[in-house]
Amino acid sequence: MDREERLPPRLPETGDLGVEPDRLVGRLREPARSQSRFQDLLEAVLAVGRELELSVLLRRIITTAMGLVDARYGALGVLSEDGAELEEFIPVGLSEQEMSDLSGVELPHGRGLLGHLIRHPEPLRVAEIAGHPRSVGFPPGHPTMRTLLGVAVSSRGRVYGNLYLSERRDGLPFDEHDQDVVLALAGAAGMAVENARLHQEVRTRAEHFQRLLLPRLPDLAPFRGAAIYRPAAAPDQVGGDWYDALMLPDGACALVIGDVGGHDLRAAAHMAQTRHMLRALLYERGTPPSAVLARLDRTLDAVTGDPLPDRPLTGSPLTDRPMAGSPLTDNPITTAVLARVEPAGAGWTLHWSSAGHLPPLLLEPTGGARYLDAESGLPLGVDTAVARPDHVCPLPGGAVLVLFTDGLVERSDRPLDSGLTALARIAAAHAHLPLEELCRTLADAHLGDGRDDLAVLAVRIPPAPA
Repeated sequence: MDREERLPPRLPETGDLGVEPDRLVGRLREPARSQSRFQDLLEAVLAVGRELELSVLLRRIITTAMGLVDARYGALGVLSEDGAELEEFIPVGLSEQEMSDLSGVELPHGRGLLGHLIRHPEPLRVAEIAGHPRSVGFPPGHPTMRTLLGVAVSSRGRVYGNLYLSERRDGLPFDEHDQDVVLALAGAAGMAVENARLHQEVRTRAEHFQRLLLPRLPDLAPFRGAAIYRPAAAPDQVGGDWYDALMLPDGACALVIGDVGGHDLRAAAHMAQTRHMLRALLYERGTPPSAVLARLDRTLDAVTGDPLPDRPLTGSPLTDRPMAGSPLTDNPITTAVLARVEPAGAGWTLHWSSAGHLPPLLLEPTGGARYLDAESGLPLGVDTAVARPDHVCPLPGGAVLVLFTDGLVERSDRPLDSGLTALARIAAAHAHLPLEELCRTLADAHLGDGRDDLAVLAVRIPPAPA
């Protein structure tokens, strides 16, 4: 930039002030207006670039563009995979009455001016829609729209869709400055859409990977069992919740529910490793759950709990050795409940041990519901030297035992006890349902806030041992 360009605009001579005061005021205000618009555009680009949830991103692109040029209406047409037609059309700015007037009217498919922009993805500015040769008019009930500004949303040569704006609130048609600002936003929006789609694809694959790690429940006869898993609603989280159930050689039915700390593929991988190790350890005849969990903890510690080589050692005050699950190790904290339902004379007995997990919920045949509150041991990955407690409880035939993870009941805006109370009430009211429906009902109750994944395992106790 040379010296002349850096100087401020030359003020008119004094005599000119009386001649064209409006033009003078406009000239003085233009630099401030341009600077303000540039700042608005910069903030808009940053806001759009931070969003990774595709559905939220698409609507934010529209509202941001409307704000930049002060448009009353906006819409985004998402193109099909082959780019030939509109696959989705998202309108913004319509009032409730205008939406009501358009009820029953199909969304645009990409004809007229919209189709022209699909076939010719160059910026389109129209001062009078009705007079444009490509215009095909509006359907009945459509609000009056006179002006149009359309630009393509693209990245790396691929057009994802088209952004449409109509009706500046000052009544003027869109100008070149409006077009430049929206074009700049559309360029950033194209990259954001590409990132969001890639993020969504990675998340979908991660969820699919995690579901493949979870077992299909085997035949538990004479017991009946069902389970359900739901990923977190948050777009960037894959959890480590898991469940398992199997019949053991001694006639007992083993049940487990667990939650590996973390929300990434590492947590899911550790979950799979933990579940497979536990399955192998369960086949020791008659071993109490506390002993199985203790051996699992020691095995995990030996396999994955070594300190990272590039970090200094810090001893645990209890064991004078690095604590598994601390930042010094690769072994994440894991909570779990392991239970064995064993035949006992004419009935059944439940043996269980908890590693820092929420208590099992027992739905009694009489209609009651109670949590099997008992001493809980440390989570796995904390300290293998601490003894683990065992608990015993008789089980009546026809009862339902429900194991679940904290994502089912936990919310940041209320105490955990409130979620547990609500869960017991809902479960008791639906205990008569088939177990698949019971698990689905509990998951659909949305007692948690959706920030964590959830798992539910339910088993119905038979009337008496064979």
